[in-house]
Amino acid sequence: MVDPEKISAAWAQVRPYVLRTPIVQTDVFGLPLALKLEHMQHTGSFKARGAMNSLLSMDVPKVGLVAASGGNHGAAVAWAAARLGYKARIYVPEIAGPAKITLIKNLGADLVVVPGAYSNALEQALQYEAETNAAQIHAFDAPSTVAGQGTVMAEWEDQGLQADTVLIAVGGGGLIGGAMAWLEGRCKVIGVEPFNAPTLTKALQSGPQTTVDVSGIAANALGAKQVGRICYDLAMETGTKCVNVEDDAIAKAQLLLWENLRQLVEPAGAAALAALLCGAYVPQQGERVAVLLCGANPAVSPF
Repeated sequence: MVDPEKISAAWAQVRPYVLRTPIVQTDVFGLPLALKLEHMQHTGSFKARGAMNSLLSMDVPKVGLVAASGGNHGAAVAWAAARLGYKARIYVPEIAGPAKITLIKNLGADLVVVPGAYSNALEQALQYEAETNAAQIHAFDAPSTVAGQGTVMAEWEDQGLQADTVLIAVGGGGLIGGAMAWLEGRCKVIGVEPFNAPTLTKALQSGPQTTVDVSGIAANALGAKQVGRICYDLAMETGTKCVNVEDDAIAKAQLLLWENLRQLVEPAGAAALAALLCGAYVPQQGERVAVLLCGANPAVSPF
């Protein structure tokens, strides 16, 4: 299990490598909000934290690393491997999109684009691991990954976070898992998932082995078919709940972040804010709400 002690150790390891991302206090969306701009992290997502912690916590074999990813995790592993001088092979599905595929290529990894979704990329990555003994860096369901992602919340509290509730987008559960492990119930954590990819929502209803079909505008980042067991166990332990949002609400939140704050995020990065703007989550009177913006790599580059 991941706990605050493991996250503190991860933070000590990754702090020299990752960026301390900004926080913003704003009421431009109609209520006071604290925003953590983690989409400004290396490679454009929080994934850099988990990838770097994983590499620093293991003996990397000569053959190098392998990872499957919807895009952001692959970019993070490629970045961490390049920074530390290791070889990396990354498997991504076609739905990762040209922007994320180009980013991974530019970071120097050996990239394999796979037909289908994340699960198809993971299948091939596991096969490559079995054939070569490369070190597998799981995108969301490994203790070192989750502990690394938890450093986001450790950092945010160090920056003065005062919140009753934190909203976090959920894919496979590494980010929200790290947040739940660090916070230990000090404030409420709400998972936000698209209706088209309700992975944790369905697992909490039907059990940890539940799989879902995934689609929609955030599928290349929030497209895990099954939530990680670490996340599931932490959610059950802490009583964490999920809300769901439509793709249109996510797209609107993306636009409003750009129009009001000039923050360019991918759909997954806007999902948590979308829950507030569309009424999927309605705060109580006086409730202090914080939102984590987690990714900045749209499927198609705007530039």
